[in-house]
Order: sequence, then C-alpha cells, then structure tokens
Amino acid sequence: MFKSFLRFSHRELVRSSKPRRSTKHQAPSSREIPSSKFQNYFKDTAQGFHKKGLELGIWSFSGAWSLVFGACSVAILAAALFLSSALAPCAHGSFSSLAPESKAVKVTTERANGVTHFYVENKELCEVTMTFEMALTHLRGSTQFPYTATFPAGKVTEAFTLTSDGPEAKWEYSYTNYYKLGSNCTQHDDSYSYELPYGAGSTFRVTQAYDGSFSHKGSNKYAIDWKMPEGTLVHAARGGLLVKVKDDSNKGGSSMKWDPYNNYVLIRHEDGTLGHYCHLQKGSVKVAVGQLVKTGDVIARSGNTGFSSGPHLHFCVFRTLNGRERESIPVKFKTAETNAITLVEGHSYKAAETQTASANTAKVETRPQGGTR
Repeated sequence: MFKSFLRFSHRELVRSSKPRRSTKHQAPSSREIPSSKFQNYFKDTAQGFHKKGLELGIWSFSGAWSLVFGACSVAILAAALFLSSALAPCAHGSFSSLAPESKAVKVTTERANGVTHFYVENKELCEVTMTFEMALTHLRGSTQFPYTATFPAGKVTEAFTLTSDGPEAKWEYSYTNYYKLGSNCTQHDDSYSYELPYGAGSTFRVTQAYDGSFSHKGSNKYAIDWKMPEGTLVHAARGGLLVKVKDDSNKGGSSMKWDPYNNYVLIRHEDGTLGHYCHLQKGSVKVAVGQLVKTGDVIARSGNTGFSSGPHLHFCVFRTLNGRERESIPVKFKTAETNAITLVEGHSYKAAETQTASANTAKVETRPQGGTR
C-alpha cells in the first residue's frame, strides 16, 4: 500500500527568514517544483526523516491566488510515503505486500478559475485503486469523501475537483491518499478452473488451504501453500499480463523481519484479478514485466525467500477493494483426476496436462480500463 499526505491553502504554510527562491507571479494554477531545488531553503523549517519505511519529503508549489487580489502566494506540500507490509502470514511464513514504485503513480493538481483539479497519473502496467481522505475549509468537492476510484494503466485521469465557496473565502485543504494495484470494479470469473502451478504429472502436498488455522485469515483467507523443494519449476496457473516481479533476494527466515526479502511474480488475469506467486528462488523468474503469459508457462522456480520457515510455494488470487484493502478469492483447480476441485489441506494433488489452446488461455487487455465505485 502506498500513502501520501498533502496540505495546501491560499496562504503560505511554511515561512523562513531566508529569501524565497521563486517570487514570480504565476497564472491561477499550481505547478510542482522539484524538492531538490528547495533543499537548503527548507533546511531550517522542515527535515526529511526515515523511520520504519516512512519517508517525509518537502515539495513547494507557487501560484497566484487570484488576479482580484493582485498578488501571489506560495503553498507548500508535505508528502509522507510509507509501505505497509502487515499482511497475514502463510503456513510457512508470509508474503510481503506489493511495493508500488514511488514514481509510478502520482497525484497532481491544477488550479484555474477558482477550481482545483486533481489528476492521477498511473504508470503501472495494471489499474490502481486509490482512496482519498480529505479535510476541507470553505471548499466543495465534486464527489463525497472518502473517495475511492480505479485509475487505468498508462494514463492521466482527472479524479475530482474542489471549488471555493467564494472569491473572498479563506480556503484550505489537506488530504491523505492510499493506493493498491488492481481494480475495485473486478468481478472474478468463478467458472474458471485454475491449473496447478507446477509441472504436468508432478504431485505436491497442500500444507495450508483456505481458512487455514495458522495464518490464512482476513485478506489472506483464500491462499494455498504447497510444500515444494527449492528450485522446482513454477507454472502459471492462469494466463495474463505480468505486471510486477521481484527476484533479487536470497534471504529468508521464520520472522517478519525477513518479509521484505520475499521474491514474487504478479499476473493480471483477463477478468482483472491478480495472481500472486511467492517465496521464489533468487534470479529464477523466466518472464519479463509486460510479457503476456499463457496458462502453463514456466514463470520461475520455487524457493524459501522472505518470511518463510521452509521451502514452499504460496499462491493467491485477489481483487482490490480500496486504497488500503484487498480480498482473496476462492478458486477451483484442475487436477489429473477432476476438472474443478477445491483443494484440501493435507492432501496431495497431481497436475493434469496443461491446455495450450482453450478457453483457459488468457485473453488479456493491453490497456485495462478503470472506473469508480
């Protein structure tokens, strides 16, 4: 989960005895100025800090309040970015939360004619769902808050607007936004039967299934763990677009401190759900971000990275609810014995021959669409 906190008003929020570096009057809109240019300027009034993955940076915006007032004022934005990894663990450990890149999704604003427009730029390869929490003074939003919406990949989309109560109003707003990969408009295709994520004819034992007593609760309720030797080839249980990969770690252990070292592959399916394969071996991913993967394709090798007390493969299908939450989805698997079965803890399952050209072959949109709810 990605979070930022921003504050803006008609008046200057941070003052310094040092001269302001930009004093030009601007058109009635806001423009971001790189924080690096103001590093020294804000030295006495703001400091960056790091604590448990939390980063604070300072940005400065300048712009005219209105031509009626005949002067311009400066607004300061404070951004707090942190990555949460407090997800429920699996039978042999846990999988880490996905780490959106700090520059992949941006919120920008533009003020014109008394209206502030909010835009979301999404450079991820799949949709993102973002939630805004807003505090307003003498401003009206074009939507109700908290506000959650899904924003399509590869686009800049207007999210909402804020309008002041009047030209004389002393307006101010502050907001916090969170986002997660995936769409809150997704409806899982429950008729789909997933392949077992290992080679045809291979058999592996399920060590923790749905609603497992050890750790499969909450958003992790419908995950599956298979006990699996390190280096076992992992196959795509369902085809789709590979949107996220991490395989640079060779570390793992039986406590949460190892969670950031989890290697994983994330695949977006045709229906907008996401398939998550975790604890993979270092350097073993066989596919590239942006590649279309077919059902049964080899994608990596299993491992023991991250929060994991023993070699195993963790697999989960999920959809995103809002900027903070996601939920796992119960799915059925095809085995050598049956076409659609719910896996049971303690049982072993033999993989069937993978279909290479069937309804189970992914049909992936190259530009996933967004929406609101």
